[in-house]
Amino acid sequence: MQISSAALLKTSSAATTPPTLAERYRAVRRTSMALAAPLTAEDAMVQSMPEASPAKWHLAHTTWFFEQFVLGRQPGYQPLQPQWRALFNSYYQSIGPAHARAQRGLLSRPALSQVLEYRAQVDDRVGQCLRAGTRDGEAQRHLELGLQHEQQHQELLLTDIKHALWSSPLQPAYRDDLSVPPTAPASDAALWIESPERIVEIGALAWPAHAHFAYDNESPRHRVLVPAHALAARPLSNAEYRAFIDDGGYRDPLLWMSDGWAQLQAGQWRRPLYWDEALEREYTLGGWRALDPDAPVCHLSWFEADACARWAGARLPTEFEWEAAASARPPAGNFADAGLLHPKAAPVAGPGVPRQLFGDVWEWTSSAYGAYPGFRPLPGSAGEYNGKFMCGQFVLRGGSCATPAGHVRASYRNFFPPAARWQFGGLRLARDI
Repeated sequence: MQISSAALLKTSSAATTPPTLAERYRAVRRTSMALAAPLTAEDAMVQSMPEASPAKWHLAHTTWFFEQFVLGRQPGYQPLQPQWRALFNSYYQSIGPAHARAQRGLLSRPALSQVLEYRAQVDDRVGQCLRAGTRDGEAQRHLELGLQHEQQHQELLLTDIKHALWSSPLQPAYRDDLSVPPTAPASDAALWIESPERIVEIGALAWPAHAHFAYDNESPRHRVLVPAHALAARPLSNAEYRAFIDDGGYRDPLLWMSDGWAQLQAGQWRRPLYWDEALEREYTLGGWRALDPDAPVCHLSWFEADACARWAGARLPTEFEWEAAASARPPAGNFADAGLLHPKAAPVAGPGVPRQLFGDVWEWTSSAYGAYPGFRPLPGSAGEYNGKFMCGQFVLRGGSCATPAGHVRASYRNFFPPAARWQFGGLRLARDI
């Protein structure tokens, strides 16, 4: 796509003042283009499973979002491509029909070049609005929401293309220049951090009433009684998960939820997604690599994470236990901007210090994705963003090596169905005390 992905993904450490909304808009939009740059037009059209989307669709849909929710607020605005309105809508039924998600890979037209031109045209018009200093508060809020939305799709673009390339008989690398994550000394598998019973503040203050952005599903902030418990100091490693496999974890129905056992049998699961049969290599965005025994295990479904925790004599943490541990810590870690695009082992830290709460792998929790007490979705069509999915899904916390830096926080709630494996999902053990 004639863009240097490595160059565009580097962030400036010299910035001393917060970027303006216009600067952030340009940076986020350029990052999406950088992530798509290594792909051919043929790569960008592939949809390897119904849950994933083609890279071309991600590029178009995020642009559609700005046109629909920002430019569309202008009096008399006419869409650039009215016939694309349904093609690149995702699930906003209050706006109109949407092309079926499972059939996005059939959209050979519009061509990738047309989608890129569409992005350029929308960027130009949004730039004009920003330079004019629009005072439309609703448009500004939707612009902020659109930036956060595009960052989510940046991660999805990576996870979706990883599955697509792995599904190819050639199994090519997304990028040949990705560094191999550094190794670290093995850490104490028995290191636990105990926490007494306490009442904690959970969630974020509602945006946009509060200045700091948070999705509506993170609010309202409220108090929760968290029982006494212990959390593992780090996520579960590849070596520890292999011990679960070697001990017959995928053959023991007593470890699995009924739906999980049925999924295991139907999908013939025997190991994490992207591991080879010998349990020695894994497919990464940089191609096939030797499995690092000390790196966090990833690409697990909730069913696998839950079964492994049970095998270990532990359990998955609640999202409140996780947030209580993370709330006092900055959201820093191995995110997409680090350039590895794969989890790495963490060096041993001092006693009582949790490691890798942010970045590397999303951590499955035992918490079903539901509304907080007093939850209110965003007004209008944007209210379809989160609330309507509060059924049949589980919460993940912390971000991953494919998440943009600065996008997550302690209160951030990701969610996926329990059978989802193609995201960078791992686990941290918890236990009662």
